[in-house]
Amino acid sequence: MAFALPLPSLPKRYQPAAIWSLYVIGLCPGLWYFYLAATGSLGFNPVKDFEHLLGIWALRFLCLGLLVTPLRDLFNINLIAYRRALGLIAFYYVLAHFTVYLVLDRGLMLGSIASDILKRPYIMFGMAGLIMLIPLALTSNRWSIRKLGSRWNTLHKLVYLVLIVGVLHFVLARKSITLEPVFYISTMVVLLGYRLVRPSIMARKRGARAADRSLSGKRQM
Repeated sequence: MAFALPLPSLPKRYQPAAIWSLYVIGLCPGLWYFYLAATGSLGFNPVKDFEHLLGIWALRFLCLGLLVTPLRDLFNINLIAYRRALGLIAFYYVLAHFTVYLVLDRGLMLGSIASDILKRPYIMFGMAGLIMLIPLALTSNRWSIRKLGSRWNTLHKLVYLVLIVGVLHFVLARKSITLEPVFYISTMVVLLGYRLVRPSIMARKRGARAADRSLSGKRQM
């Protein structure tokens, strides 16, 4: 039986304000790093440091978005209302990460950018992640959910592949396996591994609930 954490639920009328607060708080690190880079307080190579930090936060929010389902399934912590915001914040960080690379790092020199993409596998993975995130961001709205129907769920399973290429991009860019890459590799394995065992876990939970209802009905007889 899953462990239930007794958390107070937020009334629905407050959820829109909470979601907008999440956007504001989630984007604060990026704005702070932009300020540090603009004032020369970020380090010896502010452009590279800024680019790297934006990528790290993109990966963090991507992982947080994928953590929502296990939290709900295993611990009864329902944050599903915030999953879309977490995914969009991750997309904004990926877009900012790519923009810094495109404009500040490579100075919009298309030849240099094309050469980078062809010669460096980690940039290929990063570009692939950005391309896959674009349709997910564009369809992260209620109209798209209604319009696409069951195809919406199929499309948004791309996020698993986005996580894989995102982690590969990060690990290969670091060029060494240190504690931080190991952490994100482990997180990816856990989040994706849970998706593989989730059907059996949910079937077991449904069976347990059915048995509880049956037992409760017998006690009332």
